Amino acid sequence: MENGGPGTLRTRQVLLLFVLLGISQAVSESGRFSVAEEMQSGSFIGNLAKDLGLEVGELSSRGAQIVSKDNKQHLQLDLNTGDLLLRETLDREELCGSTQQCVLHFQVLMKNPLQFFRIELQVRDINDHSPVFLEKEMRLEIPENSPVGAVFLLESAKDLDVGINTIKNYTISPNSNFHVKIRVNPDNRKYPELVLDKALDYEGQPELSFILTALDGGSPPRSGTALVRVVVVDINDNAPEFEQPFYDVKIPENSILGSPVVTVSAWDLDSGTNGEISYTLSHASEDICKTFEINQKSGEVILTALLDFETTESYSIIIQATDGGGLFGKSTVRIQVMDVNDNAPEVTVSSVISPIPENSPETVVVVFSILDRDSGDNGRMICSIPEDLPFTLKPSVENYYTLETEKALDREMTAEYNVTITVTDLGSPRLKTQHNITIWVSDVNDNAPTFTQTSYTLFVRENNSPALHMGSVSATDRDSGSNSQVTYSLLPPQDPHLPLASLVSINADNGHLFALRSLDYEALRAFEFRVGATDAGSPALSSEALVRVEVVDENDNSPFVLYPLQNGSAPCTELVPRAAEAGYLVTKVVAVDRDSGQNAWLSYQLLKATEPGLFSVWAHNGEVRTARLLSERDAAKHKLVVLVKDNGEPPSSASVTLHVLLVDGFSQPYLPLPEVAPDEAQADSLTVYLVIALASVSSLFLFSVLLFVLVRLCRRNRAALVGRYPVPQRHFPDHLVDVSGTGTLSHSYQYEVCLTGGSGTNEFKFLKPIIPNLSVQDSGRNMGESTNFRNSFGFN
Repeated sequence: MENGGPGTLRTRQVLLLFVLLGISQAVSESGRFSVAEEMQSGSFIGNLAKDLGLEVGELSSRGAQIVSKDNKQHLQLDLNTGDLLLRETLDREELCGSTQQCVLHFQVLMKNPLQFFRIELQVRDINDHSPVFLEKEMRLEIPENSPVGAVFLLESAKDLDVGINTIKNYTISPNSNFHVKIRVNPDNRKYPELVLDKALDYEGQPELSFILTALDGGSPPRSGTALVRVVVVDINDNAPEFEQPFYDVKIPENSILGSPVVTVSAWDLDSGTNGEISYTLSHASEDICKTFEINQKSGEVILTALLDFETTESYSIIIQATDGGGLFGKSTVRIQVMDVNDNAPEVTVSSVISPIPENSPETVVVVFSILDRDSGDNGRMICSIPEDLPFTLKPSVENYYTLETEKALDREMTAEYNVTITVTDLGSPRLKTQHNITIWVSDVNDNAPTFTQTSYTLFVRENNSPALHMGSVSATDRDSGSNSQVTYSLLPPQDPHLPLASLVSINADNGHLFALRSLDYEALRAFEFRVGATDAGSPALSSEALVRVEVVDENDNSPFVLYPLQNGSAPCTELVPRAAEAGYLVTKVVAVDRDSGQNAWLSYQLLKATEPGLFSVWAHNGEVRTARLLSERDAAKHKLVVLVKDNGEPPSSASVTLHVLLVDGFSQPYLPLPEVAPDEAQADSLTVYLVIALASVSSLFLFSVLLFVLVRLCRRNRAALVGRYPVPQRHFPDHLVDVSGTGTLSHSYQYEVCLTGGSGTNEFKFLKPIIPNLSVQDSGRNMGESTNFRNSFGFN
């Protein structure tokens, strides 16, 4: 091992000194000192220089040093004064134990010359330790039949002090059964004995306790105590007895299995096997044996089955305690089951009236009862329904309630109600039960059918096929069942002349409308009628709607040419002077179309001509004009075919043939008009009326113009006109005058009415000019005047 620290070095020095001392065989002297234990460090012990007969300065000059065999530095030397002082507090019991004399040996080493002195330090004992019992509690078992005067040995106490400070006496606390007697061992140590002064009774006092006190001889004396328990050993002369003859226990019904219910306790004044008690259930029913069991040793009653307050509110149990000698005692345990809120309220519906007729006054709908099997506040209940329902709860007797309507119900607004009855108890925590009831509202015929529209407009193309589905009307009834079954019918028309029954029919089940026959736009453009919708309720309710049928025109009529009339008789011939300029109005084709809209928009075109390029037809007004100047080479007679076409889809057309005669003047006799063919189809009466009105207005206008011209010009130009031109007497009346004032002739036309035959009474009348025989030169000059007359009569 490696060398140690200063302690090891000091040890080697001491050993070396001892060796030197042994070698030199120096003379040694001894000194004696005494000190009490537990003195503080630095306490004065004595003057070493004085005791050894040395000078004070000698200790310092010779390097005096105190050493011990155990190398413990208990003392210290003041080299300046020679005083011997305590380096640390000394404990005599630690240094010497139980030795009566405690002496410590030291050496004082002196150098130059080498010399050592022996020193003995006696440590005096002080009473700093109390007597101590090794066992704080002593237990003695003494049979209760032990005789008086019996002696029982007790444990003695220990005291670390010695001499007069050690144990001197033992005492016990006062009692009537024992006293203590002191004995001395061969080593002069004292020990106590317990002497029985009075017979023991286990049943009266099965155990005695008292304090054993050990006193030492110090001043002041110190003491130590121990508890002495005397257990009286029993004999079986007593039966077990319970602490209580009757136990009253309360336990919640929701206690878990294995929960302790109660612990019964019995005692037996005897001891040992005579006092060993076992517990059993006595005369227990099968229900009790299933619900409880008892610990035979501890008497603890344990729950082995779930409790139900609503089934059993209490149990009575007889418990028997038996000792080892066969003696027993009994006690009764009454277990009361405490109710907890473990049962939710119950709702029992007695009757439900559903469906309920709507519009009924306050009506009882549901009768029900509520029940909570708990007790107290746990069994008190509150019943409610949602506030937004038209129902109210009314309590009755014995937790019965009725659910009634607050007012008349309307099935059309709400046909079904889901009523939630909520029952809540007042326990903690609160439990609730909800019961749902569906209440249907039956229908009453209180709503008339309602059409989706107050009026309907249907569009039907003319010439439709019979039984055509024109459209539908629709009515709804907010009622249900037969009250909502709607039947449709046609109501009598307001116009008694409208043959509605032959025009329209309606499907009574679905409101489909059908045209019974083909409609003609030109005959009937629109008509109105009313449709009724009637439900199947009792009484039946109905409503009506107006239906207007608009007949849509189709292009089913070809243009009809009013002028020139094509009736199969001799055609009318148009006279054109050869002196006519380009754009000269030959005639105007007049045509009508019984259709409407674009189906009646007419256009004209020159379909065929004897000499192409000589004449042209204006497309929009049917005017036939010369396309260029006439010449002598042009043929005198021309035949034009004009096509009149409407704007329908597909378009319809008609053609008219025009006969044009080129003349050199107007002196030629007029061409007579053809007779009216009796078998021509009569035109429509409306067209006849229009043509008659046109002819009448034209005649009136022409007559006014002729009258005006004759009055103004007849007198002034009569002589000149007669002198220059021979007037034929046959065809020229005397009212023709010259209107130009320049010597050129301007003749008024004389018109004849051409009648074209139609069917029956329908006739078309128009005016055709009768042109007198004029010379070519005069006719060419005055053709413009005749054109003005033509335009004035509506041929433009």
